[in-house]
Amino acid sequence: MSVAQSSLGSRLSLEGLFKRLGPGVITGAADDDPSGIATYSQAGAQGGFNLLWTVVLTWPLMVAVQSISARIGRVTGRGLAGNMVLVFPRAVVSVLVLLLFIANTINLGADLAAMGAAAKLMIGIGSPHLYTVAFAVFSLLAVVFIPYHRYVGLLKWFTFSLLAYIGVVFTVKIDWHAVVVGAFVPKFELSGDSLTLVVAIFGTTISPYLFFWQSSQEVEDEEADPDAGPLIDRPEQANRELNRIGWETWIGMAISNSIAFFIMLTTAVTLHAAGKTDIQTAEQAAEALKPIAGNAAFFLFSLGLIGTGLLAIPVLAGSVAYAVAEARGWRTGLERPLAEARPFYVVIAIAIVVGIAVDFSPLDPIKALIWSAVLNGVIVVPIMVAMMIMASRRKIMGDFTASRWQVVLGWAATAVMAAAAIAMFVLM
Repeated sequence: MSVAQSSLGSRLSLEGLFKRLGPGVITGAADDDPSGIATYSQAGAQGGFNLLWTVVLTWPLMVAVQSISARIGRVTGRGLAGNMVLVFPRAVVSVLVLLLFIANTINLGADLAAMGAAAKLMIGIGSPHLYTVAFAVFSLLAVVFIPYHRYVGLLKWFTFSLLAYIGVVFTVKIDWHAVVVGAFVPKFELSGDSLTLVVAIFGTTISPYLFFWQSSQEVEDEEADPDAGPLIDRPEQANRELNRIGWETWIGMAISNSIAFFIMLTTAVTLHAAGKTDIQTAEQAAEALKPIAGNAAFFLFSLGLIGTGLLAIPVLAGSVAYAVAEARGWRTGLERPLAEARPFYVVIAIAIVVGIAVDFSPLDPIKALIWSAVLNGVIVVPIMVAMMIMASRRKIMGDFTASRWQVVLGWAATAVMAAAAIAMFVLM
């Protein structure tokens, strides 16, 4: 084989691999949104190495719940909300969808506000509110008029700026023994503030919108393939598809949590070490990148915040639209033109418009991001309970109910999230 043929074969194999990376990897990328960046930064600044264990603990738990949500969509050919109406009373489903709408619009609004503040930080002139509205309008037009796969194909390159957090750890002196202890020995103060931050970390990592998103994306991918079908009708495809969901979800969540780990580690060895333990503004959060970027730290931080925000907005607004539309029996799909799914796109528009209102609240964008993560950490509990019940119902899943490891880790994740939320409320 010639060198040219070998090179071509490698390139084609790499292209084939990337084409196979589906909803699991995209979901992992969307999880490190501005809310995640702000929350992990605050955790590192406030707790140093002491909260590194949270992202280590949440990785297998996150894989379990995300693979369960994907499994439900691929097996049944319906998203989470579409299955919920078959198991629970419509009033219960309406409450769960309403909780998702509240959490997502606040999260979306906080992301938009942070993106506006980042643009002001990067450009240096203009009003952050103006940038926020501009990002909202651009995102809405892009979601409605650009097929989602093309939109994501462009935006994913902006998220590479997050790799700078990995680079920082090679430019400063680090006590790696303390890092290992912080990563594997749970340690935190039994106080309201400390537990609020833990809930925020859990909530921005294991977020309800990601469940609805990955499940519905599995349905869209299945509908786009003329040779595919719901596994309950096409059991011969089960081994291949369930294996694919498994490995790509492990990869996607590993990428997501690795970035989260290094964001927390970076702010611990820069901001916390310098005595800056409470991040109030985007400028303070950006200072963590100074060891590697110098005066360009603000630009690099802003680029990451804006890029991940633009990637997350369709996921946040889209997951709400999927939930509402599936519960109502409407046609869904970000790949569909406006004329084919008008109510679906109307819900997206409403979510974005309502989210803009967060930008005009008195809460600083960074604080708004953290509190949106806390809200996700509380609201996710009943949604996880509903999802775990559905995944075990043979009436819904047929022979493809959740596997034993998914059941064990899924319920463990639910218990961890519930315990953290309850403890936070008690100590507050």
